[in-house]
Amino acid sequence: MSEHLAIGIDVGGTGTKGALVDTNKGELLSDRIKYPTPEGGSPADIFDTIQLIVNDIGEAGKGLPLGVCVPAVVKNGVTTTAANISDEWLGLEAEKMLEDHLGRNIVFLNDADAAGVAEAHYGAAVGQKGLTILTTLGTGIGSAMIQDGELIPNTELGHLELDGEVIEKRASAIARINRGLEWDEWAKILERYYLHLIRLFSPDLFLVGGGVSKAPELFLPHINIPVPIRTAGLLNNAGIQGAAYLAQSTRETIR
Repeated sequence: MSEHLAIGIDVGGTGTKGALVDTNKGELLSDRIKYPTPEGGSPADIFDTIQLIVNDIGEAGKGLPLGVCVPAVVKNGVTTTAANISDEWLGLEAEKMLEDHLGRNIVFLNDADAAGVAEAHYGAAVGQKGLTILTTLGTGIGSAMIQDGELIPNTELGHLELDGEVIEKRASAIARINRGLEWDEWAKILERYYLHLIRLFSPDLFLVGGGVSKAPELFLPHINIPVPIRTAGLLNNAGIQGAAYLAQSTRETIR
């Protein structure tokens, strides 16, 4: 069974969590271990927090593939953006530095991309043909694009401009709270955002993730668009599951 096991770790702006995962089924085989993301989000402090999770998993995770996802664009192991973490991540050879810190190889990617991969293999986009766009609505807006089950990485669609403003400043879950918007008012802003994405990409399905996906009845009925839209299926474990899946599949590719 060990050939189907991997560790997934998801670094967020407020919490860092990880678990041992059965990558055949997408099931967590250990408790979900969670630590607060260190204040300031410096690379050194986050590396130490990742090490704590690996240590807590212990012998069960020894020698297994390890996937780590972070709130940043990752290109060739270098983090080129930093969302809700320190600017020290900008231009950092983070993958190599974390591998050196842990003393093991890792697979390193964007957090929304990891969630998208998990939805494609275990969640609400299983078997979906064409283009699926996942948007995670939280402090900001993360995105993942999946074409026929394959990830198109580092899309960052929450950073598109609409009416001269970066869309996540108007349409994120935090923006709704900060602006004192009712759910139906916020839904109409989201509707304009999704219509904009339809004009640009002609997707076949939208998935909505993030904490607000626990209560879709509050806003989804107010969004009227000509493309199916539904909640993501995996909620807070998606980053862990996707990171673990990619770590395991990469090892299989190398063999």
